[in-house]
Amino acid sequence: MKTSTQDTGLYGGLDLHGDNVFCALLDAERNVVFEKRLPNDIDTIRLALEPYKERIRELAVESTYNWYWLVDGLRRLGYAVRLANPARMQENIGLKHANDKTDARFIARQLTFGCLPEGYVYPEGTRGVRDLLRHRMHMVRHRSAELNRLGALAARQTGRGIGAAKVAPRELPALFGGHAPSIAIAEASLRHVEYLDGEIKALEKSVAAQIPDEAAYASLTAMPGIGKILASCILLETGPISRFKSAGNYASYCRAVPSEHTSNGKKKGEGNAKSGNRYLAWAFVEAANFAARHDPLIRAWLQRKQARSRGLRVVAIKALANKLAKACFFVLRDGAPFDSARLVGGA
Repeated sequence: MKTSTQDTGLYGGLDLHGDNVFCALLDAERNVVFEKRLPNDIDTIRLALEPYKERIRELAVESTYNWYWLVDGLRRLGYAVRLANPARMQENIGLKHANDKTDARFIARQLTFGCLPEGYVYPEGTRGVRDLLRHRMHMVRHRSAELNRLGALAARQTGRGIGAAKVAPRELPALFGGHAPSIAIAEASLRHVEYLDGEIKALEKSVAAQIPDEAAYASLTAMPGIGKILASCILLETGPISRFKSAGNYASYCRAVPSEHTSNGKKKGEGNAKSGNRYLAWAFVEAANFAARHDPLIRAWLQRKQARSRGLRVVAIKALANKLAKACFFVLRDGAPFDSARLVGGA
């Protein structure tokens, strides 16, 4: 964004916290026009910005865990709002002391220079469905942890490993030799697992009823290794595929490319391995494992890749995840049918 001395617009940086937001408004010459710490209340923020509304060109909100209400609320009020990506901002270089005021000013200055590193504002209409699926994954982890604790309890008390997921309550007295405390703990774990099973199924049903693009969903489930849950995750976490310029950009967002810096063919350092979407990273690794299990061509390619990778299966799986991510890009963007031979034929 190019600014000039004739530009009378204002640019705002909002440094968001758990219970307050520090707001700074700068003009095109980076002079502070307004700054104040405000409570996390959209009406209070509306009243504070109202005198400057006609002059405000853009606002930028720091992407924190709780940005939804603020970005959505400001957009409903008619403001142009962008999401600042803190992972890509080198904040306040050269400052000996930094605080919320300098942070908010720094965000606003980047708006005036036109160099704000942006995060993606996921469409509000489908964001809730995506969060439902994320909560389902959270519950699945809790279920797995409960079963692991039950298995560890059996190992401590009996010296034997068990398939905790297959243990019935009636089997507990015999399993633990009548040891009452262990039986009580195991019964509590099984009740918790049963409860989580019901909640997980309810969430899955709710997500299935709100899939935003049935055609894309069907195309994803037609791919080997991608079932209903993985297809839902890929579709909802990706959002509009048009926001990615290329298959490589999409694979990078899915954390399916090496995070390293090279020069003259030599490794010179590493990038941010956590840059991208961790849910898509999980989904494509899972898809790679399942695809190798069910598709002979993919399985043969994975075996060759593993042999060339000094027997490291994790390296081969990551490479396959990269290929699947790129394939999904074309399936979602172009509606192209998936072809296993085309996926692995060039490597």
